[in-house]
Amino acid sequence: MNVYDAERMEELLGADGMTRAESQDDADLVVLNTCHIREKAAEKVYSEIGRIRKKGEKSGRKAMVAVAGCVAQAEGEEIARRAPSVDVIVGPQAYHRLPAMTRTAAAGTRAVDTDLPTLAKFKALGTARRARPSSFLTIQEGCDKFCTYCVVPYTRGAEVSRPADILLEEARKLADGGAREIVLLGQNVNAYRDEHGVGFGDLIGRVAAIHGIERIRYTTSHPADMTDELIAAHGEIQALMPYLHLPVQSGSDRVLKAMNRSHTAESYSDTIAALRRVRPDIAISGDFIVGFPGETEAEFEETLKIVDATRYAQAYSFKYSPRPGTPAATMDTQIAELVKAERLERLQSALNAQQIRFNQNSVGLCVNVLIERPGKREGQVVGKSPWLQSVHFDAEGAAIGDIVAVEIESAGPNSLAGRRRMSDDRTGRGQVA
Repeated sequence: MNVYDAERMEELLGADGMTRAESQDDADLVVLNTCHIREKAAEKVYSEIGRIRKKGEKSGRKAMVAVAGCVAQAEGEEIARRAPSVDVIVGPQAYHRLPAMTRTAAAGTRAVDTDLPTLAKFKALGTARRARPSSFLTIQEGCDKFCTYCVVPYTRGAEVSRPADILLEEARKLADGGAREIVLLGQNVNAYRDEHGVGFGDLIGRVAAIHGIERIRYTTSHPADMTDELIAAHGEIQALMPYLHLPVQSGSDRVLKAMNRSHTAESYSDTIAALRRVRPDIAISGDFIVGFPGETEAEFEETLKIVDATRYAQAYSFKYSPRPGTPAATMDTQIAELVKAERLERLQSALNAQQIRFNQNSVGLCVNVLIERPGKREGQVVGKSPWLQSVHFDAEGAAIGDIVAVEIESAGPNSLAGRRRMSDDRTGRGQVA
């Protein structure tokens, strides 16, 4: 979603007469689009602000600095106090005002806007977009779940779903511009339901019917909102890719309850089983937090058990990081950093082994790859398999935006390599191991 937001900010500034600088040294305006999920991300913002300021002092050429996104939303007053060189502070729901705020700052007055008018933002953005072979489309923002570790409800606001007719118009324009894949985005994307009652599974079907759209993905989803309709869509809608990011966070029911997660380890596993019944080759990705306040060694072992049972193709895992203003930050059972680090190392070892095994099982298959960008060497291109694996191969006449058959010849921990299959013979994966 931050990539989507950054693209839209660039479009807004471009429409206002600005162009992308060749390098930061040439910029009149530097926009830092920020995340507040983990403490390290927030601290990097202040470090970057200081670096920009020092570079300007050294060169004698001061660029305006805008801090956008969730750090701006959560720490607007702190940024103004701690980093007086910042000219614009704009939250993630108000960045449609960035061009006007930039003009205000250029006139000598710091501009600040951290309101949360979500639908007003999208109305101001419109549907004119630069399409990419795989294009993002935000359909929903905000979250009502209030997990005790998470800042999203405070920085992005309550759940709001955009009207389906507007989304379909934007998707059609992306398809007309060359998009072959649409990635539906939301903080809690599968909670989507617009004011006319259009649900998420229905929306996916309507997007799939748009001429030119051959692939659909979505992220990030919540286990509690994996409805029967949505599960069925994975088996019925051919364009819906066999890959799902479904965060579990912990395998311990007590920890999940303390996190205010509305699923259990059993209900999560039941959802995975239901998905694999309708789509046996589906690849599962997940999120994990280790060292949540009060987590015991036995409860951490339960997380390792759910990892072993689920067989992840990819996953993201982190040490618990207290975020100011969240209930978990004030719990008196905080886990020592050394314990969190040791548990994270064990968890990542298990997850990395599963990812490597998943990729190795692709060797010898012929898979359809959507070409997204040039590779590192002459004639090479990089694209994505249906299971969201990066695939490197020689283009041999194919172009960015094409979907071509590639025979996988080797696999690394993070990507695959292969050669283009010049026939139309395209095969699937079968049962995921």
